[in-house]
Amino acid sequence: MTATATPAPTVALVRRSARVRLLWLAVLVALLVAAGVTSLAVGSRQVAWHDVVAALGGARDGLDHAAVAVRVPRTALAALVGAALGLAGAVMQGVTRNPLADPGILGVTTGASLAVVVGIAWFGLTTATSKVWVAILGAGVTAVFVYVIGSLGRGGATPLKLALAGAATSAALSSFIAGVVLGRNDISGTVRSWQVGGVGGATFATMTPVLPFLAAGLVVCLACARSLDSLALGDDVAAGLGENVAVARGVASLGAIVLCGAATSVAGPIAFVGLVVPHACRLIVGPAHRWLLPFSALAGACLLLLGDVVGRVVARPEEIAVGIITAIVGAPFFIAIVRRRKVREL
Repeated sequence: MTATATPAPTVALVRRSARVRLLWLAVLVALLVAAGVTSLAVGSRQVAWHDVVAALGGARDGLDHAAVAVRVPRTALAALVGAALGLAGAVMQGVTRNPLADPGILGVTTGASLAVVVGIAWFGLTTATSKVWVAILGAGVTAVFVYVIGSLGRGGATPLKLALAGAATSAALSSFIAGVVLGRNDISGTVRSWQVGGVGGATFATMTPVLPFLAAGLVVCLACARSLDSLALGDDVAAGLGENVAVARGVASLGAIVLCGAATSVAGPIAFVGLVVPHACRLIVGPAHRWLLPFSALAGACLLLLGDVVGRVVARPEEIAVGIITAIVGAPFFIAIVRRRKVREL
């Protein structure tokens, strides 16, 4: 009797867990839609909801409709970049088994930024397609460099060593960027505003060349969900389960690097989205990457959309770039994670 009764609670628990996750997924999708509509309606000029609907339907006969038309590509870009950074952060944390992993903290976005700035200053890069290739190359080289530096010494690539290597690399690359831009008045204004990280001035023309890279990175990262679950058990256990650890880690890292490079090329370096979002999503869906990765993408899009709206509202009629808003939110979160863990555990 006991033997036959035991499986029932387990099955019920699994089903309930799936139902809860699907419920949270519906909530997250609803929040994304609400954030998108809010992004279209709120700004230096407030637009009524019925005017938003009319503008989306094609109306262009007033200032409110024109304002919505300008905000549509900006809203789309914020959602795409937020999803890319949130997903990339979740993958990086899974690959390195590092709770502090984030494209900004590990210096990946700064490496992409330096590559783009050097390309603009020294090689005359102007097209969005050339910038995204250069940004992905810079992100990849920086990721490999940080991982190699963090792996030196006893204990290999511990989370603390990777975070320190990433912070030092990011600071050094930022200095290189300043050195490249210094004295170049022809590009300094554009580069400095881009370096803050933001989605203002977005157009579909600048977004279109980046979309294939974002799509490719998204597919690769989502396809690596099962491998990331195996890597979370440790390299030896993953290898025992038949996983090729080096290939799994390399493919997942490639997907994250493509997402980071593409997002940085079009929006500039935006930090802490990849740190905050995966941790928040784990509280909702747990560590299983088949749930965590899509949730991180949706939550990242929500965070960047809402951050962009806040940046437009708090300093009206001026705007604060969304990269500043995410830094204000993410820096205390980063400190809290570090304080919650003993240094020897990191």
